[in-house]
Amino acid sequence: MYNESPIIRRPSTRIYVGDVPIGDGAPIAVQSMTNTRTTDVEATVAQIRALENVGADIVRVSVPTMDAAEAFKVIKQQTKIPLIADIHFDYRIALKVAEYGVDCLRINPGNIGNEERIRNVVECARDKNIPIRIGVNGGSLEKDLMDKYKEPTPQALLESAMRHVDILDRLNFDQFKVSVKASDVFLAVESYRLLAKQIKQPLHLGITEAGGARAGAVKSAVGLGMLLAEGIGDTLRVSLAADPVEEIKVGFDILKSLRIRSRGINFIACPSCSRQEFDVIATVNELERRLEDVVTPMDVSIIGCVVNGPGEALVSDIGLTGGNRKSGYYDDGVRQKERFDNEHIVDQLEAKIRAKVASVDARIPTTDITE
Repeated sequence: MYNESPIIRRPSTRIYVGDVPIGDGAPIAVQSMTNTRTTDVEATVAQIRALENVGADIVRVSVPTMDAAEAFKVIKQQTKIPLIADIHFDYRIALKVAEYGVDCLRINPGNIGNEERIRNVVECARDKNIPIRIGVNGGSLEKDLMDKYKEPTPQALLESAMRHVDILDRLNFDQFKVSVKASDVFLAVESYRLLAKQIKQPLHLGITEAGGARAGAVKSAVGLGMLLAEGIGDTLRVSLAADPVEEIKVGFDILKSLRIRSRGINFIACPSCSRQEFDVIATVNELERRLEDVVTPMDVSIIGCVVNGPGEALVSDIGLTGGNRKSGYYDDGVRQKERFDNEHIVDQLEAKIRAKVASVDARIPTTDITE
């Protein structure tokens, strides 16, 4: 079966966000960011747990004020997943969340004050073994760079990133990752390509402000897919104007499509046509909803007729091929005598998938990103 990814990852150093390894060949971590008010502890904790339930490896939380920092302390106590604090300008907030156990600081060193303040934050991060993410964004470049380049360009994003990197280099701090995000796919992709040649630290990928659920998912898949296919990227966030839970799902779908990292069911389904013997679209949508809790990687093909069905079923863990009133069922590519009643396909297929998952889980220990 042709299932090995041909992608060769860009060599990079390794850091740890909590117990999650980033870089140096570690599994590409998928993360999202809460959109609740951080001072609303109950809502923020609930969203973090929802993200964790769908597979998030890391969650970022905005901490814009000291009140938010105090709330972060409580949030950290009530959650287990590694948390990144997103901080701009006020170095005291960075010091406070470090005291409260943050797992990573998202700051731009050049934006938090004079050299002494930067040194205080970096020394605190070093002392507590907290990595830093430098986050450059095409929508918030420094004024002098905008004057120089007139508009966001790959060279402008690179120059901004290297300014911050140089500060950390001068302070002999190498536990950091970098992002150079932009809302334009080509701008972001070329910026990451340039940066990948300049530094060895891990890269955090993202197409920022990508848009709503559908358009944003497409833009992210195109942009991140281009970079990942070139071996660039060690962690990612899909930025959607939608429920953050969807960001995690799309992120894993992108990695799954490139055979980089699998989590849960990979449904192979036909778009349906007049040959279909059952409602393929409704079947797949309902199974996706019911099986969101499954984390074991598995290929399930659901094809509405016998034209492509047998071929897909041969290379799937479980396959279904549409037939008149009853559909054919395959297990590990082998046609079974048992057939599914087309009126009850969803219940029957869910039962088979869950039984298969239980069997696989019993034989093979679950692979965790922290290993």
